[in-house]
Amino acid sequence: MLTRFAPDNACPQPLSAAEFSSLLRPLGPFGHRPLLGLAVSGGADSLALALLAQHWAQDQDGGAEAFVVDHGLRADSRSEAESTAQRLSERGIATRILPLSDLKPGPGISDRARGARYRALAEACGRAGIVHLLLGHHAADQAETLIMRSLRGSGDSGLAGMAAVAETGGIRLLRPLLTVPPGRLRATLRAAGLDWAEDPTNADTRFTRARLRGLRADGAGNGPATRALTETARLFGLRRAESDQAIAGFLADYAVIRPEGFMRITADGSWPAAALAQALRMITGADYPAGPAAIARIAADPSGSIGRGLVLGGARLLPAGRLGTGFLVCREAAAMAPPVPALAGAVWDGRFRMPAGESDQPGEMIAPLGTDAARFRRVSDLPAVVLRTLACFRNRAGDLLAVPALSWAADGESGGRRLLFAPAVPAAGAPFFPAPQTISCSSAKKMTG
Repeated sequence: MLTRFAPDNACPQPLSAAEFSSLLRPLGPFGHRPLLGLAVSGGADSLALALLAQHWAQDQDGGAEAFVVDHGLRADSRSEAESTAQRLSERGIATRILPLSDLKPGPGISDRARGARYRALAEACGRAGIVHLLLGHHAADQAETLIMRSLRGSGDSGLAGMAAVAETGGIRLLRPLLTVPPGRLRATLRAAGLDWAEDPTNADTRFTRARLRGLRADGAGNGPATRALTETARLFGLRRAESDQAIAGFLADYAVIRPEGFMRITADGSWPAAALAQALRMITGADYPAGPAAIARIAADPSGSIGRGLVLGGARLLPAGRLGTGFLVCREAAAMAPPVPALAGAVWDGRFRMPAGESDQPGEMIAPLGTDAARFRRVSDLPAVVLRTLACFRNRAGDLLAVPALSWAADGESGGRRLLFAPAVPAAGAPFFPAPQTISCSSAKKMTG
């Protein structure tokens, strides 16, 4: 059950409209008459974000729509979502409740709920024609992220914390409050005469973030410890942005991405370790590259380390051979995903997508070519290890029907079957976007360090 939460007086200054504008504008461009999506949980942080963003959008002759996700994990979750929606509606903010019906309590519920929540938000934004989705993560959230990643041994990239801008699923996730102390958001609601609800799990020490909150010198997130941590994350973020630019430059110069689902790196000598890590993520779809020490060793001496070939984190590296100079980064056959139904928009192995405009192929599956690769060795210049990872169409009995990458079909006709190499992780996406400034607890002063 959510309970009413009375704000403390440790950080009494509301966040002004001018301050919020200075935080949001660098995350644009927003275009003419912007329409903003707002992810609102009912807590103080996202409610304050909703108020501030609505006023900002109205000043731009635009609008805002709030989305409240009902996870369905508690008996009263629906009533909580409806109460939040009512609060927003009373403030003139259009609101839609997004129910999640498939979540079940159990291991990994936090990660599963987070993934389901973002998918629901992305789909809702797509239906509403919204490109910009604002999230209420604040300075204490950023500080906790930095601590957790430090405890896990994250490198410089991880210590950059959460990005102020991230692009995913056709929408832009914006976090304008990453440097704002949570007390100022509560003060904003108090000044507006709006109460809020606090999720009791925020203080549940079974969760890592709650335990860290209790150990931090300023557990409420309004003091110098949190400011120092958010500034540290910002500085690491600037460093990561530079690294991302360098990765993009290296891959643009020396990487050839093939539509069959692999990459060839042509650079002589050593490679940037971060570029190799990104190439591995693109091919495997992994959130994080496996084996940072192994990646660093390979990147320092590709020729000596790769030799005739090696496997790392769901990918295989090998000499390019008859494909030219350099080395190939391809999928490891043993790590590929199981077949999926051949329906328009289907994605197999996180790499190949059946275009949304294609006709469904009833009774067919998208699957790996596997051992059938031997049939095509004489007609393709691709190495056997690459051939085995190609996507193909099979019937439910497993019979091979078509291999789009080789322009081959069992009946001589493709039947409209197409598959596109569309990896979930791009080789070089937009550079990391750190929060542009640090907002103090009690005033509009900046700490730019």
